[in-house]
Amino acid sequence: MSSALEIYKSNTKKSAKIFERSKKFHINGVSHNIRFFEPYPFVTKSAKGKHLIDVDGNRYTDYWMGHWSLILGHAAPKVADKVKKQIQNCWMHGTVNENTIEFSKVIQEAVPVAEKIRYVSTGTEATMYATRIARAKTGKKIIAKIEGGWHGYTTDLLKAVNYPFDQSESAGLTDEQHIISIPYNNLEKSISILESVKNDLAGIIIEPLLGGAGCIPATKEYLTGIQEYVHRINALFILDEIVTGFRFRFGCLYNTMDLDPDIVTLGKIVGGGFPIGVICGKEEIMKITDTNSNSRLDRSYIGGGTFSANPMTMTSGRAMLKFLKKNSGPVYKKIGKLGEEARSGLSKIFQDRVVVTGMGSLFMPHFLANGVTQITNAEEASKCDTNIIKKYHFELIAKEGIFFIPGKLGAISYVHSQSDITNLLEASKRFAVSLK
Repeated sequence: MSSALEIYKSNTKKSAKIFERSKKFHINGVSHNIRFFEPYPFVTKSAKGKHLIDVDGNRYTDYWMGHWSLILGHAAPKVADKVKKQIQNCWMHGTVNENTIEFSKVIQEAVPVAEKIRYVSTGTEATMYATRIARAKTGKKIIAKIEGGWHGYTTDLLKAVNYPFDQSESAGLTDEQHIISIPYNNLEKSISILESVKNDLAGIIIEPLLGGAGCIPATKEYLTGIQEYVHRINALFILDEIVTGFRFRFGCLYNTMDLDPDIVTLGKIVGGGFPIGVICGKEEIMKITDTNSNSRLDRSYIGGGTFSANPMTMTSGRAMLKFLKKNSGPVYKKIGKLGEEARSGLSKIFQDRVVVTGMGSLFMPHFLANGVTQITNAEEASKCDTNIIKKYHFELIAKEGIFFIPGKLGAISYVHSQSDITNLLEASKRFAVSLK
């Protein structure tokens, strides 16, 4: 029987040739580090609904879904129709447009903290500006983040992303002494670390579900405990809901957890498949960014960028959120049910070899190793057998036509069906047999 590698190479010959060309122009052949996997990534020709089609004609059921952003699937008609109309008028003008106002109204109704909003083009920019606001508002320098927490490539937050967390992530970082990390879901230890820097702590940024670090939900007790401490010392509580915003409900996850963040960052789903980052904040916090009222030394100087609030993103985002608002019942019920079936099914198939994390429509199996028996934080996830999960995902790609970025969580969209989850579980059974 041919190996997964042999099958993949046989089925993706055009991709191999094109990727060799790509390496002549692009670092490692890609424009985002996460998109590379061995021996080479296939080259996508088109995408529609739940499928990716590569240049060799292979069709994959997609659980990567555009970095988890496409909750309605690829080229969702309800979004595409509005975008087609907008592009006939203009796709870029660099001035104020009414689309932005209408889009912001939808966000503000769903996200109470969004008393004032600023748009950017990426999640990285949103978190970068959120930390700048915290420092400006408090007059302090230190930002705390979670071990394994991913907030983009901003220098302000590129620390303690990959295990071991005490090692630098990159050359060229100049301000690491003003970033500290705390362990997820360990309130006592986290508070102890925060206490050591409380006099210069500007704020903490935290994901209510660790996305890139293993699809790990925070406990309500942990988040409320951190929030209580941060507010007690007059620092800012920043929630990064770029992954979780509009993923589990129409709105943010914080609304369900009795949380009162000062700033929330959004991205992914809210852009409807177009580039976006959103800084949502309480007016008393955001007013420090007002360049008309504040002097240079009193303001937090944040931008947006040339393509911020461009009419294409505003149109696609508004179309996405309007559809989700109108259909929130069936959408979230369906994808949540499929997610639960995926998690419980994978747990039964792999039994005590894995812990499957996630919630709602997100899921990820962790193949246990090194004495790890539970997954509550990024360190425990990092000690699992990452080679097996990458092998598992690659075999799904090569043998089964099922796509995950190897080693990353899966996201279910509204266009996935019961038969897709059945196929995933049957394919997983075949892989489980090979492990015995």
